[in-house]
Amino acid sequence: MSQGHDYTPPKVWTWERASGGTFASINRPVAGPTHEQALPVGKHPFQLYSMGTPNGVKATVMFEELLELGYQDAEYDAWLIRIGEGDQFGSGFVEINPNSKIPALVDHGPAEPIRVFESGSILLYLAERFGEFLPGSLAGRTETLNWLFWQMGSAPFLGGGFGHFYAYAPEKIEYAIDRYAMEAKRQLDVLDRRLAETRYLAGDTYTIADMAAWPWYGQLALGRLYDAGEFLQVQEYQHVQRWAREIDARPAVQRGRMVNRTFGDPAMQLHERHDAGDFETRTQDKLETSS
Repeated sequence: MSQGHDYTPPKVWTWERASGGTFASINRPVAGPTHEQALPVGKHPFQLYSMGTPNGVKATVMFEELLELGYQDAEYDAWLIRIGEGDQFGSGFVEINPNSKIPALVDHGPAEPIRVFESGSILLYLAERFGEFLPGSLAGRTETLNWLFWQMGSAPFLGGGFGHFYAYAPEKIEYAIDRYAMEAKRQLDVLDRRLAETRYLAGDTYTIADMAAWPWYGQLALGRLYDAGEFLQVQEYQHVQRWAREIDARPAVQRGRMVNRTFGDPAMQLHERHDAGDFETRTQDKLETSS
């Protein structure tokens, strides 16, 4: 089995910026801001600072689902945080999220603005704020939160583990890829067994648990994540496939995938979202044509 170059850990680890990798320029072992940068504030009470990664998609899908239900007070401004350029280390962003990760939200509706960070916390906050996508019964709420927290604890093994070593690491390390591929497939099997029993993760009702899991596992099943569908044989998970396609067809999910997206088809990229009409007029293909 190939292991890459031989490495013996030193007695004391020190940070070597030259370690390479896709995120070498922004990764660092300390917290806090690297520069002063105020965040913009738009016209709506909800101000979202994010990027169209799976974690970012959770928040924009939730907002679009609320708007789809007719909650006009769920209108929001979505500002692009370019994590590859280090926007998440600006002073304004760190003030909202000390962990410097997207998405981050500020609700200016209350007398004192409320900051919300961590994607799961944003989903829960909005579900409670509007009374939607979180069952009212103790059993239903608990089952929803079971799967929400399952996703929050599991996805780092898929993203930071499998995704990193399979797609982004500067060298292919067989042990690391095997270790995390095994875990990714185990997680897909957990979902497949659950979805063989129920339409959605928490039961027969679409909830924030599905909104949390779909951007990761649904898009993986649909071949959109890390170009790893064939490698992980995602077609084997037929119940995940059914669930992934059903959610993918929701208009709010289709819109939510576009917001703060900076990659892929320009027609599917809406770098900033400030109004419902932006989906028709401000996608990158239209902006590039008009410029």
